[in-house]
Amino acid sequence: MAKAIKVENLSKAYQLGNFGTGTISHDLERFWARLRGKEDPFLKIGEVNDRTQKGESDIVWSLKDLNFEIEQGDSVGIIGRNGAGKSTLLKVLSRVTSPTTGSVKIKGRIASLLEVGTGFHPELSGRENIYLNGAILGMRKAEIKRKFDEIVDFSGVERYIDTPVKRYSSGMYVRLAFAVAAYLESEILVVDEVLAVGDAEFQKKCLGKMGEMSKGQGRTVLFVSHNMDSILNFCEKSILLNNGIIIANGNTNEVIQVYKQDVFELSNHWVSTSATKSAPAIREVTLSLTGKQPTFELNIITRVEGELKTPAAFIAFDIQNSMGTTIMQAIPQLTPFMHFDGTTIISNTSITLHGLIPDSYKVSVWIGPHNDHTYDWQRDIISFEIENSPTQGRTFPHHYGNGFIVPDSRLI
Repeated sequence: MAKAIKVENLSKAYQLGNFGTGTISHDLERFWARLRGKEDPFLKIGEVNDRTQKGESDIVWSLKDLNFEIEQGDSVGIIGRNGAGKSTLLKVLSRVTSPTTGSVKIKGRIASLLEVGTGFHPELSGRENIYLNGAILGMRKAEIKRKFDEIVDFSGVERYIDTPVKRYSSGMYVRLAFAVAAYLESEILVVDEVLAVGDAEFQKKCLGKMGEMSKGQGRTVLFVSHNMDSILNFCEKSILLNNGIIIANGNTNEVIQVYKQDVFELSNHWVSTSATKSAPAIREVTLSLTGKQPTFELNIITRVEGELKTPAAFIAFDIQNSMGTTIMQAIPQLTPFMHFDGTTIISNTSITLHGLIPDSYKVSVWIGPHNDHTYDWQRDIISFEIENSPTQGRTFPHHYGNGFIVPDSRLI
């Protein structure tokens, strides 16, 4: 099988802090090193990009010494925790940014969907942006015109196709951007987790289209997502990144098992390290789990602070499994009940969990005055583990093909 992408010794360094604070002596040292064919002396002291640790250098390696090959027609998942280097890797592969060291060899044209708005001109209409993107990919106007109706039909934004895209909602933006990337004739499609903006129906539609492109058309697809179910269902192979380094590369099921061990650090207590905000903010969360199968009680104490008087808020908790799939949301009170006037508010919530299958689970906490306005949203900050099956003698496979919850059932 022909190689679509070959990456050798790829590294990408970034300088932290304000730009323009270097000295003339630093610039001269770097210039002299380049003249002699030597490495930048200041890159030697660059550190691994670990956001949780305070470093000594102002240069960090977002990617460090990556080597891998992707064959034509492969569907490859790029996974890892936040800050692992996934988006940076896709930007390098898409030629949005250049590597600091190493090389990337790509065979074919690349269509990228990296973040909402990338590649679109806000002042141009949807129609004009379709032709613009096609021209950037090197397509003739007749080729773009032949694909135009399919793009509009798939995106579902026909009514707004002659409206400037700056007036589109984020969901409409993503719908049109994905349709353009999928239908214009590129050999490689690169998709970051931007699909999370779309609704569930559209996400399913996109995954189906990507599968068709990979298996039916022989196009190469690179897909970044935190939802391991989507990665498992769509990608045959995956690459796991951690702090810019490849931890695992190969069969998706095997790579996901490594990811779960690497990412899932169970913690029942979280304290904010950010500065105090004037708007209401979540400052501390504590979790305790009581009971036994099949019924558990999850107790969550949340400390919220707000310096300014603002409209009252309510609280919500999202519970995700180890694959990144949200399996339930708990809202203890639908009407806003937190009244902020500069005081600290302690919220104590009890959540009944019935029939959960064995797995590790993470909890995200959200506060806001209504669904469309968020004061604070802390994702995946506390966690717990269910070790035993709700039903004696029953086991559950890693792919969760039979669901996440075991209901009461009996013959009558």
